[in-house]
Amino acid sequence: MKLVRYGPPGEERPGLIDAEGRLRDLGAYVDDVDRDTVRVEKLADLIALEPDDLPEIGGEPRLGPPLNPKTVGKCVGIGLNFSDHAAETGNPIPAEPIVFMKATSAITGPYDPVILPRGSHKSDWEVELAVVVGKRAKYLGEDEALAHVAGFCTFNDVSERGFQLERGGQWTKGKSCDSFAPMGPWLVTPDEVGDVDDLAMWCEIDGARVQDGTTATMIFAVPAILAYLSRMFALEPGDVVATGTPPGVGAAMTPPRFLRAGQTMVTGIAKLGGMRNPIRADD
Repeated sequence: MKLVRYGPPGEERPGLIDAEGRLRDLGAYVDDVDRDTVRVEKLADLIALEPDDLPEIGGEPRLGPPLNPKTVGKCVGIGLNFSDHAAETGNPIPAEPIVFMKATSAITGPYDPVILPRGSHKSDWEVELAVVVGKRAKYLGEDEALAHVAGFCTFNDVSERGFQLERGGQWTKGKSCDSFAPMGPWLVTPDEVGDVDDLAMWCEIDGARVQDGTTATMIFAVPAILAYLSRMFALEPGDVVATGTPPGVGAAMTPPRFLRAGQTMVTGIAKLGGMRNPIRADD
C-alpha cells in the first residue's frame, strides 16, 4: 500500500495510491496519516481495504509529506553508512552507526521547494532510504526489527556543510534548516516493498545525475540500525530513521558543488518513487 497526504500545506487529507496510480481518499477510515495511523495493527486494517471502493480524487492535488510532521516524535539520521560514500569522503568505515538528530520541523513535501537559509553557501544533497517505525521498539534483536516497521519512503537529508562542519558543535545545525527533509512521495508498506537490501537510489541536479547508488553498499542494514537505536532509546510509532546516503554528494566532488537558488533537485529510490524539489533562497 502507498499512503499519501494530499492538499494544501496544513490542510492535507489522507489517501492512498491504487495499483493503477490513481489517488483515493481514506478520510472515511482515518483522519490523517500520522503516528497513530502507522501503527502496525492499524495498517493491517487499511491494507485489507479494497481501493476500488474508495473515492477517487481527480486533478493533480499537491502531495504533502506522507506522514504528518507534527506527529513525528524523532527524526534520526545515520551518517557515513555507505561504504562507497565513506570512501569518497576519506573517512574510515564506522565501527558503530553514527547517529545524529534532524529537527522534525525540517520535514517537507516531495514536490515542495527546498529553501536555502540566509548565509548558506554549502547546501548539499543526500538521497536516503527512510524507515518509518510502526511499533514501539526497545532492546530489539535484529531478527525482530522488521516487524516494527510501518513502511519506507524516499528521503533527502539536505545538509548545509558550512553549518554542519565549520561552525562548532554537532551536525544537527546543518541538518535541520527549514525544508531540509523532503520526504515522500508515498509511504510504502513492507508488504509492497519486499527486500530493501538492494534498491537503486539516485539524485539529479538540473537533469544531471550526481548520485547513482544502491542500498546494497550500506554498512549497517535496516535491522541492524533499528536494533542498535533501540538499545539507546525507545523507537515509537511515527519515528523516522534516515539510513544514510550513497556516493556523489557535492562536498566530495572536485571542486565541491553545492545547491543554488533556481536549480531543481530530483531524488528517487526504486519501488519508493521520486521527489522533485525546486531550490529557492530564503527572503
